[in-house]
Amino acid sequence: MREEEWALWMRAAIAGDADAYRRFLQALTPHLRAMARRRCEQLGATRSDAEDLVQEVLLTIHVKRGSWDPARPLGPWISAIVRNKLIDSLRRRGRAAHVPIDDMLETLEAEDQGDGLDHIDVERLVMQLREPQQSIVRSVSLAGVGIRETAAKLGMSEGAVRVALHRALKTLAVLYRSEVP
Repeated sequence: MREEEWALWMRAAIAGDADAYRRFLQALTPHLRAMARRRCEQLGATRSDAEDLVQEVLLTIHVKRGSWDPARPLGPWISAIVRNKLIDSLRRRGRAAHVPIDDMLETLEAEDQGDGLDHIDVERLVMQLREPQQSIVRSVSLAGVGIRETAAKLGMSEGAVRVALHRALKTLAVLYRSEVP
């Protein structure tokens, strides 16, 4: 029932209904937070890692929302994003991630490249951050570069990059929410 309601809101959001998109994100966030905490606990990651994961998933949902096929269930699409962001996070931290291929079958289809407007929307939000947060978000969250490589490139410690990324993602969430009517 919950997933059906989320799918209705997402369809309306894709059609331009900002209120439906706000309701979707507000309803989804606690579910994502619980899922992220559960998966991070299973893998020995911290609560802050889980919160970082939630922010990255929300940002990815925003950027990729046009790639969801409204004829398909929303739950597997969201779960695939969570799984992929979790794997990315583990890779950045140097942990091996093993995901059974059966879990990936529904997500192996090529994504729709869209019209590029999502990228422009994200770039507009990222431009509102101050440096080095802009560079860190572009490197880690958008380009998929690891924390270690980003820290070396920017002349920062890995811990400082993680803290700055976490704060930047929180700021992006606030900026995004302030733009959604």
